[in-house]
Amino acid sequence: MSPPITIIGTGVSPDNLTARQMAIIGGADILVGGERLLAPFAHLKCRQRIIDKDLKGLGDFLEQQMAASAIVVLTSGDPLFFGIGAFLARRLGTENIRVMPNVSAVACAFARLGEPWQDVRVVSLHGRSHTGTMLRYLATGETVAVYTDPAHGPAWLADLLIRNGFSDLSLCVLEQLGTSSEKILRLTPETARQTVFSDLNLVVLKPDPSRQQQPDLFPGMPDDRFVHENGLITKAEVRAVTLSHLRLFDRAVFWDLGAGSGSVSIEAGQFITRGSIVAVEQQARRVGHIRENRRRFGIGNLTVVEARLPDGLADLPDPDRVFIGGGGSNLAAIVKIAAHRLKPAGIIVINTVLIDTLTIARQTLVDLGFEIDMIQLQVNRATPMPFSHRFEAANPVWIITGSRPQ
Repeated sequence: MSPPITIIGTGVSPDNLTARQMAIIGGADILVGGERLLAPFAHLKCRQRIIDKDLKGLGDFLEQQMAASAIVVLTSGDPLFFGIGAFLARRLGTENIRVMPNVSAVACAFARLGEPWQDVRVVSLHGRSHTGTMLRYLATGETVAVYTDPAHGPAWLADLLIRNGFSDLSLCVLEQLGTSSEKILRLTPETARQTVFSDLNLVVLKPDPSRQQQPDLFPGMPDDRFVHENGLITKAEVRAVTLSHLRLFDRAVFWDLGAGSGSVSIEAGQFITRGSIVAVEQQARRVGHIRENRRRFGIGNLTVVEARLPDGLADLPDPDRVFIGGGGSNLAAIVKIAAHRLKPAGIIVINTVLIDTLTIARQTLVDLGFEIDMIQLQVNRATPMPFSHRFEAANPVWIITGSRPQ
């Protein structure tokens, strides 16, 4: 016996439906889909329900009806490739659905372009914040296909690319795929951000081939990879250990307070691609350095705030992780504000070279009920001598980690 709900991918056109799929649609008691997908089947006598933004209501409806009705859900493209199929599988259980796939918009787009796409990265902006992931791919020279939505269309995307230093890439917009109004537009980002597009589109982004030679991010990158001021940067080895203590994750909200050059924020970008990173710095010159480093490494989910701490924190999203690399005489106040806003099971890491700051940081975290871990990191670097090498000591750094109990 077939499951009560059949999810059928319609490809990019009703012409992509097979005879078997058409027969299943014709035998449905209830037909569910977007207005555009239901339109060719308006003549059917079955009950029809339009999919809108109320996915919870849709799930409730299907659960109530599936025991007594043959239900068909129509989706564009392939139901399980950035489609509603994944939601329905989670909500209704895989035992209650049957999925009939079809050609995706990405597959169709690259067929139209006559190009292979097995190595293409695919990102969806439908109700998601994946711009950080997309910009990281572009920064390393990878081709990216982007599912847009009406609020984040090609013009919005082009503006984002220009603001993040990707004005040199090629942008291809494929509109109305599978319809009589199908159109393929090859544009520069500058032209695209001034153009009005159909809401039904897919965008293909191709970076300048020279970007493929750029090194990817890794923890503890050499200091000279970053624009920074007179050595005012968290040193590479300290940065790597600090990132380890922060225990970052993909969807985290991360505050970098007293960010300096933004080196910690930049390297955090390799772990946080779907969350958000906020770097707060008071010096305008250093704010400029953070923005240039953001552009250089393509960290699109990094927001830069120019403010003297503890100002500038009120409007930020509550953090999962906080790094404090500066703060001076305001450190205790900054820690208290960060701790008040920190999410459950959050972590605060504070770096300092000053004994007094070590004492303040430790005592403030203890008073706030945090579990404390402290290490001192001493790095000795080999420097050449006329006939050999010697080790030159860098300033010792204390790393204080405060973990909020579960």
